[in-house]
Amino acid sequence: MKGSSGPPGLPGTQGDRGLPGNPGAPGPVGPQGPLQIIKGVAGLPGFPGQEGAKGDPGFPGVKGDTGFPGLPGDVGDEGPPGFEGRPGVKGDLGPIGPAGPQGYPGSVGAEGMPGPRGFPGPASIAHGFLVTRHSQTTFIPSCPHGTSKIYEGFSLLYVQGNERAHGQDLGTAGSCLKRFSTMPFLFCNINNVCNFASRNDYSYWLATPEPMPMSMAPVIGQTIKQFISRCSVCEAPAMVIAIHSQTIQIPSCPSGWHSLWIGYSFMMHTSSGAEGSGQALSSPGSCLESFRSAPFIECHGRGTCNYYANSYSFWLATVEPTEMFRKPESETLKAGELRTRISRCQVCMKKT
Repeated sequence: MKGSSGPPGLPGTQGDRGLPGNPGAPGPVGPQGPLQIIKGVAGLPGFPGQEGAKGDPGFPGVKGDTGFPGLPGDVGDEGPPGFEGRPGVKGDLGPIGPAGPQGYPGSVGAEGMPGPRGFPGPASIAHGFLVTRHSQTTFIPSCPHGTSKIYEGFSLLYVQGNERAHGQDLGTAGSCLKRFSTMPFLFCNINNVCNFASRNDYSYWLATPEPMPMSMAPVIGQTIKQFISRCSVCEAPAMVIAIHSQTIQIPSCPSGWHSLWIGYSFMMHTSSGAEGSGQALSSPGSCLESFRSAPFIECHGRGTCNYYANSYSFWLATVEPTEMFRKPESETLKAGELRTRISRCQVCMKKT
């Protein structure tokens, strides 16, 4: 059982010093003390400060003394050409040089005054105009009155090689070859090589009225002869021209000219590859004495001749005065009425 409390004991000995306490809270600001100025001791020099901003330019200084000459600089680039200088003073006359080479002939001078009338000359001689006449038959045609025969041959119309045609004017001597061949030409190349009848070239000749065989097979060999027209080259004493009426009436020769023959106005022709040639309407070759819708025959290097559907002949048509400057009316002519639209012509020679 717990007893009652006893009397207080004696005070104990002094204990050890305690640890410092935590700082107390700041006290309130005290009143301002009396003002007194006390000069402190000068401190140590501070560290250099940062570089300040650039200041404004100062005023120009006084001109200095002239410096010493510098070292010579490098050679500069060549400058542009200067302006042309004034002409110099004319020099003294030099010594006479040696003679130069002979010069070229000068230009023709102005025409001089007409000279006096000369004495009459001797009588003139024939000029020798050539004209070719084609019979369109196997008979050799005679030369017209007033002309003389030079030679006779076969009527070549045109040739075609390398798919290009070259025609002959039927009024000139070139259309009358003395000898016939289905391939009258050969071709040569830059390799110094020539070839004859070795490819698909053609020759075209004026034909005769001889009908083709019923089989329409190509003709060969001696049977070709009866299909090739004959011709004569004649020498005329004066110029020869063809006159076309563009009607079915035969035109008259101009005054001072006389007739050699009459015919039909033949213009041009085409065949294989739409190639062909034509006749100058002033040439006697444009006035054929016989009209045929197929006036020429095609021959090949393989020695055959035949008529083909792609061969066309072109003739000058008739034109009535009321049809000029108007749209032509389309028209198809059948056999028996073909000559009703073919222009007539006449070959005339100037009288001497």
